[in-house]
Amino acid sequence: MNRLWVRLTLALVAITLVSVVIVAVLANVTATTQFGQLVRRQDAIAQTQLIEDLAAHYQTNDNWNGVDEILQAAKSASSPFGTNNRPRPQRPGGGPNGVRGPITYLLADADGRIVVDDQRHRVGQMLPSDERGVALPIQIEDKTVGYLVANSPEQELLLEARQLFLSQLQRNLVFAALIASVIAVVIGALISRAIVSPLAQLAQAARAFSARQWNTRTQPNGTQEIDDVAHAFNNMAESLQQAEVNRRNLTADIAHELRTPLSVIQGNLRAMLDDVYPLERSEIANVYDETRLLSRLVEDLRELALAEAGQIELKPQAIDVSRLLQSTADQFAIAADARSINLTVQPPGPLPAVSADGDRAGQVLRNLINNALRHTPEGGRVTLMAELNPAHVRLSVRDTGEGIAPEDLPLVFDRFYRSDKSRARLSGGTGLGLAIAKTLVEAMGGRIGVESRVGQGSTFWFTLPVVR
Repeated sequence: MNRLWVRLTLALVAITLVSVVIVAVLANVTATTQFGQLVRRQDAIAQTQLIEDLAAHYQTNDNWNGVDEILQAAKSASSPFGTNNRPRPQRPGGGPNGVRGPITYLLADADGRIVVDDQRHRVGQMLPSDERGVALPIQIEDKTVGYLVANSPEQELLLEARQLFLSQLQRNLVFAALIASVIAVVIGALISRAIVSPLAQLAQAARAFSARQWNTRTQPNGTQEIDDVAHAFNNMAESLQQAEVNRRNLTADIAHELRTPLSVIQGNLRAMLDDVYPLERSEIANVYDETRLLSRLVEDLRELALAEAGQIELKPQAIDVSRLLQSTADQFAIAADARSINLTVQPPGPLPAVSADGDRAGQVLRNLINNALRHTPEGGRVTLMAELNPAHVRLSVRDTGEGIAPEDLPLVFDRFYRSDKSRARLSGGTGLGLAIAKTLVEAMGGRIGVESRVGQGSTFWFTLPVVR
């Protein structure tokens, strides 16, 4: 029973049966009401004078005492024979007043309690609701003072016809309910299967994906909502597959980056132990440099992991962009002069303060300047600039170095990426600086990018939001 297609089918059957029951109840009530109104209309036509006589009697006496005589007279008048047993003239289609036989009367007071009964065995009882439904009300100035039930052969025939009609109607409705239920089961099963089939395919794809079949995808082929779920699953699978690829690449890159300094340290120590290298300060210094590289690599990895996990604590504050550019450029003035590189700050126009963590913004800018100086030949130029964009300030570091090939531009912010494959750690960094810079800029609400042409230099830029 805990299957979606079964539940949908049962729900459709239940709705069908409830609809049939509602139709049956409404039809039964309507038919009963209409038959009752028909009986009352016929009785009202036949008993108009009697109703008036009864109302006049009650208005005169303020009770129903002595009303038997009026009813007996009406009963005698309705008989095919008069009081002297002589045949009474018949109207076309029936007896006197259109009635085919004697009439028996029940009279109840305003509360529905029977006060007159031709059969003498129901006086004092309450008038049943079905009889009250066909009773003729006796009114005085819009106030009901009693009820008259006139039972004639025609009325009994009409009541029998009503009962026969209702029985036939109920049988037809039961038959219709059975047919509708069968149709509902068939249609419900077809519709449910059509709905459930794409979900089953989606579940199968999810199970395959959980079994590390990373290329598994599902084909959207259901309703709009199910198609949305299928597209969401495919997007999730694509993201998870890419994350798995990145994880494997990161593991391989880390292993590769750690292997070289560890091999150098191990080899140097082994050579000193074997007296291949003399145990001198210069050799120990080489080993120490490798340990510093390892320490920096581990620290960069830790910082990148924290940044990507959103666990680096940022302290946004209003920062003067011009002061940030100038102070950071001053830190690299000596290094630039040592290589005869012209490091300048292009005076920006009036700029609003930006909202950022001052230390982290300085860290990003230092990384970009350091990379620019490393890739710019002697006699080159590195320029720091800033300009106002809508709601952001764009900071740029432009160099006149060798530039970056177009196929490498989408990769410059990846972990352990180096545009020059021949560069080693001695001439380059850990390959994590730009990846960390990208994560920090995005955490501060900005964007980072690069523009470059081979032989004409590169421009690295990032944006920071303006203080609101």
